Amino acid sequence: MYFTDDSLLPENQAPLMITAAPYGPMWMPDDFPGQVPRTWEEQTQIAVDCYNAGATLLHIHVRDPKTGHISKKLQEYGEQIARLRKAVPKMILQVGGSISFVPEPGEEAKFQSYDSRHKLAEIDPKPDQVTILCGTGLYDLTALHPVDDSFQGTRFENPAMLHAMANMVADSTPDFYLENIKQMVQHGIQPYFALGHVHGLELVERLIRKGYYMGPMNGFFSIGAGGTCGANPFDLMELIRRTPHGSFFTYQTTFRLTHPLAAICIALGQHTRAGIEDNLWNTTKGERMTSIQMIERHVRMAKELGRPIATAEQARQMLKIGVTYSSTAETLANLGLPPNRQPGNMGFMVHETDGRFHPAAQGGCGHIHAGEWEEEVVEAKIKVA
Repeated sequence: MYFTDDSLLPENQAPLMITAAPYGPMWMPDDFPGQVPRTWEEQTQIAVDCYNAGATLLHIHVRDPKTGHISKKLQEYGEQIARLRKAVPKMILQVGGSISFVPEPGEEAKFQSYDSRHKLAEIDPKPDQVTILCGTGLYDLTALHPVDDSFQGTRFENPAMLHAMANMVADSTPDFYLENIKQMVQHGIQPYFALGHVHGLELVERLIRKGYYMGPMNGFFSIGAGGTCGANPFDLMELIRRTPHGSFFTYQTTFRLTHPLAAICIALGQHTRAGIEDNLWNTTKGERMTSIQMIERHVRMAKELGRPIATAEQARQMLKIGVTYSSTAETLANLGLPPNRQPGNMGFMVHETDGRFHPAAQGGCGHIHAGEWEEEVVEAKIKVA
C-alpha cells in the first residue's frame, strides 16, 4: 500500500471490513463454556450475531455436534453453508482451508491429504471464498504466548497438547497450492491467500506473474506465532507497505496481541479479524472476551476515528467476489503492480502508455475553458486531415 498525505483521513479510507472468526477450531466447547458453538443452531446463530455486530465476512469451520470436534465430513460443510445462506444471505462466507476430509466409501485407495483438502472446492452450495495457505511453515503459538496467559483453563495446559502446538507445521507446498488455486477458480470460488510473512506475499506475486492465477488478490496475514511475523510493529508495517494497491488484506494475530494490532490496522486503513479462533482474552490478563464483544470493539475503535464500517454489499464490491481476469497483464494492472519484463526492456517497469496524462475536460460552469486542451485538439484535427 502506498500512503499519500491524506491516506490517514477517514473520508479517504475504504470502509472497514471485519472478518468474524467465532468457531474456535482448536478449542473444545469446555475450553470456553457457552462461547464455542457446537449444535447446528448455535453454529448458525453465532453468524447472525456477528453480522448484527458489524462483521461482513464469516470465517467458517464446521463442528460435529455429536463429538464436539471439527467435522471431517464434506456433506456437513455443504449443509451448514446452506443454513448460513438462509440465516445471513448478505454475508461473505469464507471457509477455512485447513481441513482434510475423511474418505467417502470406495475412495480409500486414492485419498491423500492434499486430495482431501482439494475437496473444499466441491462444497455444495459453494462458499464465496476458501483460504489457501501458500508456503509450508512452522506455526508455534507457544513461542510468543505463555501458558498461564493464553492457554489458562484450556486443554492446552496439558503438556502433551502444548508440545503438539509447539511443533505444528502448516503444510502447503507448490504441489498443494497451485492445484488448490486451480480447483477453486474452476468451481467459481475466490482464493483467499493465507500468508505468514512478507515472503508469502512474494510467493503469491510470483505465481501471479507466471500466470498460475488471474483474479483479485485478497487474503489475510496469519501472524503472531513462531515461524511467522511476530509482534514487532516494524514487521507489521513492512507487510502493510508491501501489499499491492489493488489488493485487500486482513491482519489476524493471536491472543492478547489482537487488540493493539486491530487498533493499528484500523487507523492505517487496513482490515481486521475478530473472534475466539484467534483469541479468548480481553486486554486485561485473565479476563475472557466473546467473539461478539471483540467485533463490537473494532466497530467502536473505527467510529472513534471516523472510519465507516463496510456493509456486506461494499465488502463484496471491494473484494470483487465473482471476478476473474483474462490475462496476467490485466491481473497485474488491476492490482497496481508493474507489468512483467519483456525482452529488451531496461530499467523500472510501467504499463504501456503514450507517456502523457490525458485528463477529462472540466469547468465549473460546464464549459471547456479557453486555453486548456487546445494543443491536443489541434493535434487531433491535423491527424484527421
